[in-house]
Amino acid sequence: METVIRLLPNPGKSFFLFGPRGTGKSTWVKTVYKDALSIDLLSPEPFRNYSANPERLIEAIEGDHARKTIVLDEIQRVPALLDVVHELIEKKRGYQFVMTGSSPRKLKRHGVNLLAGRAAVRTLHPFMAAELGGSFDFKRALRYGLLPLVWESSDSEDALKAYIALYLREEIQIEGLVRNVGNFSRFLEAISFSHASVFNLSNVARECQVERKTVEGYVKILEDLLLAFFLPVFSKRAKRQLSSHNKFYMFDAGVYRFLRPQGHLDHPQEIEGLALEGLVYQHLRAWNAYSGDKNALSFWRTRSGVEVDFIVYGPDEFRAIEVKNSSRVRDEYLRGLISFKQDYPECETMFLYRGRERLKKNGVLCLPCEEFLRQLKPGALWRN
Repeated sequence: METVIRLLPNPGKSFFLFGPRGTGKSTWVKTVYKDALSIDLLSPEPFRNYSANPERLIEAIEGDHARKTIVLDEIQRVPALLDVVHELIEKKRGYQFVMTGSSPRKLKRHGVNLLAGRAAVRTLHPFMAAELGGSFDFKRALRYGLLPLVWESSDSEDALKAYIALYLREEIQIEGLVRNVGNFSRFLEAISFSHASVFNLSNVARECQVERKTVEGYVKILEDLLLAFFLPVFSKRAKRQLSSHNKFYMFDAGVYRFLRPQGHLDHPQEIEGLALEGLVYQHLRAWNAYSGDKNALSFWRTRSGVEVDFIVYGPDEFRAIEVKNSSRVRDEYLRGLISFKQDYPECETMFLYRGRERLKKNGVLCLPCEEFLRQLKPGALWRN
């Protein structure tokens, strides 16, 4: 398969590159830094050598002094290496360090301060539709998500299954993050019902029959491993009473669909609608990250239940976005956007749906969701 050109900008200086397993960090680094001195800390021998003697890094660099870019893959496995990196950066010898990791959790646990600002922090996300270009398949993305290792597999369902097992085995069991993997597995199933919904911790604890405090710890693990995120309520200059609870999202629509159990009482249309909302959110997060994190992402919900799925707010963007898994634009679907516009007349409103036409209805720009995702690239949110 052809290498996909990612939209992540090259910082041009030392930086951390975080992102969940399977988002293509190693592939991106190997593509961008073909001639770098690369140390893979997932491999047993380098892990043993550098764990026992972090100063070995200085010897390795001096032994190959012509190469000024050094890649440390999965840096969280040997946090002590960051003291050596810090020392080398301070000596200003012109080295660029590229440090990848699936989670900053272990670094935080060891009290590491991410080099006190001497290295930038970047995040790699699942594929964006614009990165895939003509090979982007909207229905497949909605069903299996956009994780590179899943997208590039000949059997996406099997790849998703293996991916979930990988996290339970490598990130959870080997790192010893939880004592009872069975409880954690039930928790993953239970929390999938919270995807794209206002989060209620007590309900999740009751559903998976695990203590509330334990579930709180499990949620923190998902956040630390970059597998889940909370979307806060937009409350600037609020004119109405607003909800105080955040919304919860899994980081990839395919991971959500795989974890979400289905039974006779479940409506496939509802599950697909939540997956669609999650697919839009993961694109907005990637777009914002690759655009320099200039914008705040949030949602809007009043105490009376009037809601807008996403608010993008920044120096150059102020846009309210509603997403619906519908092929038609109904007046009731636009009520939240119209209410928000009444409170914030400066805001541009946008409705994303499964239809094929661009429309302007009641002042709201209505767009095919697939078209919106395909054109979303770093820079302006929407290019007319």
